[in-house]
Amino acid sequence: MNQRAANALRTLEIHPSFTEMAAGSALICAGRTRVLCTASVQEGVPPFLRGSGRGWLTAEYAMLPGSTPQRKARDGVKKDGRGVEIGRLVGRSLRAACDLTRLGERTVTIDCDVLQADGGTRTAAITGGFVALCLAVKKLLAEKTLVDSPVVRQVAAVSVGVVGGVPTLDLDYALDSRADADVNVVMTRQGDSMAFAEIQGTGEGRPYSRGELNALLDLAQAGVERLMAGQLEALGEAADVIGRKPVLALATGNFGKVRELRAMLGDKFDVRSMREMGVETDVEETGATFEENALIKAEALMRLTGCAALADDSGLMVDALGGRPGVYSARYCGVHGDDEANNQLLLRELENVPEPRTARYAAAVALCRPGRAPLVTYGTCEGEILRQYRGEGGFGYDPLFYSEDLHMTLAEAAPEAKNAVSHRARAVEKLLKLLEAEDV
Repeated sequence: MNQRAANALRTLEIHPSFTEMAAGSALICAGRTRVLCTASVQEGVPPFLRGSGRGWLTAEYAMLPGSTPQRKARDGVKKDGRGVEIGRLVGRSLRAACDLTRLGERTVTIDCDVLQADGGTRTAAITGGFVALCLAVKKLLAEKTLVDSPVVRQVAAVSVGVVGGVPTLDLDYALDSRADADVNVVMTRQGDSMAFAEIQGTGEGRPYSRGELNALLDLAQAGVERLMAGQLEALGEAADVIGRKPVLALATGNFGKVRELRAMLGDKFDVRSMREMGVETDVEETGATFEENALIKAEALMRLTGCAALADDSGLMVDALGGRPGVYSARYCGVHGDDEANNQLLLRELENVPEPRTARYAAAVALCRPGRAPLVTYGTCEGEILRQYRGEGGFGYDPLFYSEDLHMTLAEAAPEAKNAVSHRARAVEKLLKLLEAEDV
């Protein structure tokens, strides 16, 4: 006779790293149900993903011969249809926890072998499979095979049903065989937000009402939250692979620019300089526009690091000079980075041009991420060119550039004021809006 309360889980045990050969493994025990979950990693992806930069996760499920009172025949050439269907469910559920663009072109296979079956084997396979996946990712990160964790949210699953008119949690075989309704619920958690990944519900003995379904879903969520706590306890320190901010490499060695971009992007990315990523290669800027140059640098850095990369290209565009110096702003005088020579050449070329000598700073920002289309945004800071230097701050053409927004030169402005209206800040602001739209 089952003495468990209708809203109680069966006794849960998750034994992490239960086997030693697989990249990650876990034995999950839910009452008398026991499932061994292993995660294996292989280089390469199925044909439909080759060249995409994206990884793949798949799963297989099988009941071992001694898992039931009467021997279960092993799968032969023709696999058990129920096992194939459950394997697909496990794969879908675990993919819901992942951003596979962070995996690179690799395949993770989650194998779920039922050692003993007493109901709820598919939901146990999902819950235990997630633990095995996280342990495999932890190993890949430690080996520096991966830069980013692909595990962006937690996932777990539980069964619920209406038994004798009572909504009941975590059905074992005895309860499942008497249930009027049987529902398997897969849920994810990202931060404090819970969401449904899949719901499989059947009226076994009779149709069930909307009110009964709502009660079952509430019961399932409470159960999943307890299962997720068990997952985290089993993972210990390895739980830090869940929901990590993706690494973003910046194509610059300028500490000021790194600090500025880290302040702008730090909520979404783990922002690192090229030096922090161990990259010191200079990429030749061969583009005819700021957008082209930013994209060239970001794509090159993404290939070198294997993670998201951001680059910008910027310069001064003077209307009276037809948009020059443009992409040649840093080497206008013929020598890269000689600010004084660049400014003196600019003054000579504009000597006979009357005021207002309108101009703008322009910047393009390019974000490249493995397996995703690049994002490129553009921003400007409007102003005019003065005839004499004003201010001691800034760099480049700042002492000559009078900002319409600040009513002073950028060399006179405090760094915070300059950054608030800068061309780069405006381009990054547009980029953040594109990223927010992706999250909706």
